[in-house]
Amino acid sequence: LWRYQSVRFNNQELYLGEQSFTGIIVKEPDVRADNVKLTVEIKKDYRILATTSKYPEYGYGDKITISGKIQEPQIFDEFNYREYLIKDGIYSVVYYPKIELLSQGSGPYRKLLEFKDNLRNSIYTNLSLPASSVLGAMILGDKSRMSESLKQDFSRAGVRHITAVSGLHVAILTNILMVIFLGLGFWRKQAFWFTIFFVFLFVVLTGLQSSALRAGLMGGFLLIAQYLGKMNSSHRAVVFAAVILLGFNPLLLKLDVGFQLSFLAMIGIIYFLSFFQSRLSFMPKFVKDIIAMTLSAQVFTLPLLIYNFGYISIASLVANILIVPLLPFVMISGFIFALLGLISSFLGWIFSFVSWFLLSYILKVVEIFSSFPIIQIKISWAWLIFCYLVLSFIAWRVNKKEMVFR
Repeated sequence: LWRYQSVRFNNQELYLGEQSFTGIIVKEPDVRADNVKLTVEIKKDYRILATTSKYPEYGYGDKITISGKIQEPQIFDEFNYREYLIKDGIYSVVYYPKIELLSQGSGPYRKLLEFKDNLRNSIYTNLSLPASSVLGAMILGDKSRMSESLKQDFSRAGVRHITAVSGLHVAILTNILMVIFLGLGFWRKQAFWFTIFFVFLFVVLTGLQSSALRAGLMGGFLLIAQYLGKMNSSHRAVVFAAVILLGFNPLLLKLDVGFQLSFLAMIGIIYFLSFFQSRLSFMPKFVKDIIAMTLSAQVFTLPLLIYNFGYISIASLVANILIVPLLPFVMISGFIFALLGLISSFLGWIFSFVSWFLLSYILKVVEIFSSFPIIQIKISWAWLIFCYLVLSFIAWRVNKKEMVFR
């Protein structure tokens, strides 16, 4: 609470009006359909978000001078854009300023982002739209090529999370990878280290975005708890990970829905996974674990999703069951063909057929289930608290019975 108060109400002096600043681009440029957003740090803990043209291109680490009308971010009717930016240390915005490049960035992270750009080009060259845009979002965190209508279809089908880097995504991915590696005959220790490697690789490929680092840290702690056989007390590891993240940026707790969903998804998995697994014991292990994982995460995130977005997708559960099992195969096959595409366009094109087939299936499922009606629901913060009190009580009772059963 003290950290939140000290950061949120630090009376930060705002730089507004016609100004000229020299700063450094501290995040990967966010390339949109018709513009680029640059996060420029002009002094410690003060950043400006500059919206500019796609050309000339600027990159991470570039030192630039910005001249233009600096403004305070707007607050819209249903979206507080100002607070959304403040959590990332951004207090001002500027639209289409005059930019002068003083020096170009360098270093290992710049090289990593250049490698990511090459992978992105390999994907978009060897795979047609919209499949390439979905794969780019999955393995690179690049949603710039996804059309708004496609994003809406994924939302209405209740599977938007598969294109976003979140704790829910990483938690499902880590557990599915463990199941796959164990099913292939790896020892548990080997399966654990392979899974850690692929999760780390996934986080790196997204450009070390804050959401990816957050999800990777929480997912890693959860996986370590499972590896050590401490699933019953793994909530402590997830809480510890959350405390570390909030120590650096306490604004995440209130202002970042992604952080809230990441935390709740993993708590749901911890408390409900064994419950759903035991009720689905008649199914094959691979299918059982995937469905149990999906149900566990969705149960604990559903009230927050309704509170923030105001609707329930009727088709969400079935769509997730049909799609989520394919995620590891899509991501691994996509990564392989993207790498091969860097070596040879022909190899990239040949090996892209597996990804194309899987993504075509996913897009067809999304197309079908996005046509299902959604239920509009508005709940207050009081109902949100009540829902989680009830869920917490159920989780306590479920785990008490499961411990007795075991």
